[in-house]
Amino acid sequence: MDSDEQHRVLDPERDAAALKALTHPLRIRLLGLLRQYGPATASELAARTGETSASTSYHLRVLAKYAFVVEAEHRDSRERRWKSVHTLTSWSNEAMHATPGSRAALGTLRRRQIEHLQSALAQHEADMEAGRLGTEWQEPSNVSDLLPRLAPESLRELWTALDTKLAELTARDASDPRAEQVVLVTAGLPLADGGPAAVDGARDTHPEGAS
Repeated sequence: MDSDEQHRVLDPERDAAALKALTHPLRIRLLGLLRQYGPATASELAARTGETSASTSYHLRVLAKYAFVVEAEHRDSRERRWKSVHTLTSWSNEAMHATPGSRAALGTLRRRQIEHLQSALAQHEADMEAGRLGTEWQEPSNVSDLLPRLAPESLRELWTALDTKLAELTARDASDPRAEQVVLVTAGLPLADGGPAAVDGARDTHPEGAS
């Protein structure tokens, strides 16, 4: 499981302490804000999160201890500025399930991603209502809940295709002034037949039939 300059892959055995540190909700939020908005001080992040500067400063130091953030160039000498080291953090689900204690961490991290989706939805709705986003974003903005039947290798192929297409489109739109930050939360969670709860498939409808 190799990492590159923009992508850090965590190993559940070697990086157990880092994984545990990342499950804290405020730390995940701070890391996300640094990735979304760029370098910031503890005070600036405190204003965004409603926390105290002492709290954000402490959690930033924990993130720095495990190499998720580093000090950025300072505008002055009064307060540290921090930046994210990578744009993406990932792990092997198979390795997480095989490592004692990591399975619970995996569940926690996934639930944090759902919380991120909820907060992103609230911000998206507020931005649309306030006119901070143009009406051209109404149609492509979408949340889908589908229930296809796929074999394991097909689900893996779907993830690969999505990653490839996303990289292609991101590169294509890098210099487009109309491009905006898009929160893309995806899930592929197999459910056993005859499970305790039924889930109804639902999606936003588009004129072209895409979801």
